[in-house]
Amino acid sequence: MFGPRLRVVMVQTMLEVIALDAADAVAAQAGGAHRLELVTDMARSGMTPPPALVRSVLAATDLPVRVMLRDADGFAPGSLDGLRRDAAALREAGATEFVLGFLDAGGRVDEDTCRAVLSEIDGCAWTFHRALDNAADPEAAWGVVAGLGCDTVLASGAPGGVADGFPVLERLAARQDEVALLVGGGLKQEHVAPLKAAGATGFHVGGAVRPGGWDAPLSADAVRTWANLV
Repeated sequence: MFGPRLRVVMVQTMLEVIALDAADAVAAQAGGAHRLELVTDMARSGMTPPPALVRSVLAATDLPVRVMLRDADGFAPGSLDGLRRDAAALREAGATEFVLGFLDAGGRVDEDTCRAVLSEIDGCAWTFHRALDNAADPEAAWGVVAGLGCDTVLASGAPGGVADGFPVLERLAARQDEVALLVGGGLKQEHVAPLKAAGATGFHVGGAVRPGGWDAPLSADAVRTWANLV
């Protein structure tokens, strides 16, 4: 007699790595990254890259590449018309996935600005980035951004990072039927196991895979360590 057959569900985990150029893309792919977030100017927490950079990165890797649309410090748009032009130019350069997110002066999701930019990337997959962590109510914002059509939210749960935001991340992880949670922002290796236990499956790293800092090359070995960990 055999006992009841157990149903095993395999959960797909994902590691997204910040890339600044084609060399980063090559190293991240060699280390086992699953997706890239392409930005420029990390001194300002990541800004929109130029089309030429997008073309060079897309030519260097066959990983999915999500391209940042952000033109000002903070989470309000610098120029809505400029963002729309950037989005159109990046699509022309071959970008098919994006990262964006805007808040209004009251700390609510700026739906009008988001929709205006999204009109230029209609049909593209996109991530709502860590603007969510800086919203007046991140958990309420989660439902709003899910309604905007993103498939992923990058969050640490609090402006200060994952260590501060863990309780919020646990609650967001339980709501992934609405949209996928990608955890990033001060993420450390010791955070991964408890986050996975809470249901998180997506992890995002930048400085953690650059032992020499943002002015030094991305380390394929460091990416491999994280890929194995997640």
